[in-house]
Amino acid sequence: MRHFRLAALALPVLVAACGQTRIVENDEYFDDSSRARVAGRLSGHQDGLLVLGTDRSRNREAGADQSGALGVNAYLWRATLDTLSFMPLSSADPFGGVIITDWYSPPAASGERFRATAYILGRQLRSDGVRVSVFRQELRNGVWMDAPISAATGTDLEDKVLARARELRSQSASL
Repeated sequence: MRHFRLAALALPVLVAACGQTRIVENDEYFDDSSRARVAGRLSGHQDGLLVLGTDRSRNREAGADQSGALGVNAYLWRATLDTLSFMPLSSADPFGGVIITDWYSPPAASGERFRATAYILGRQLRSDGVRVSVFRQELRNGVWMDAPISAATGTDLEDKVLARARELRSQSASL
C-alpha cells in the first residue's frame, strides 16, 4: 500500500516533467562555443555524461539519421540553427523539429521586420527534409501590418540550410 501511494504521488511529477520546454535565449548563439554547449544540452550530453537515450556517437552516420537524442536529422537541425542565427531565436524543439525566430529588423530597413518558422520533417538528410516559412510586417502609421513576401525567400533559406547540412555531413565524415 505504501508503494502504491508513493507511485501515485510520483506519477504527476513524471508526467509534468515530460511536457516541459525551454525558451532558448538569444545570447546562447553568439559564438560557436555557446552553440556547442546548447547543442550538447539539447542532445542530452552534459559535461561528458549522456543524460537521455543511447550514446550512438561511435557510429556517426547512423547517429545523424537515427539519433536517440533528436527526433529529426541532426545535420538539418544544426544547419537550420546556423542559417537562422542572424535572427533572434524564440523557441527550438529538437524532438518535434520546429525552430521559431522572433521578429528581426534589418539595420538597412527599419520600417520592416521578419520572422521565420522552420520545420525539420524527418530523420533523413533529404532535399524535402526542411520547410521554412517567412513572415514580413511593415510599420504603417505606428502599427505593424502584415505584408506580402516573395515565395522565393523561404525557398532560398531552405537551399542555404541544405547546403550547410551537406557541409556538416562532409565535415563529420572526414573526422
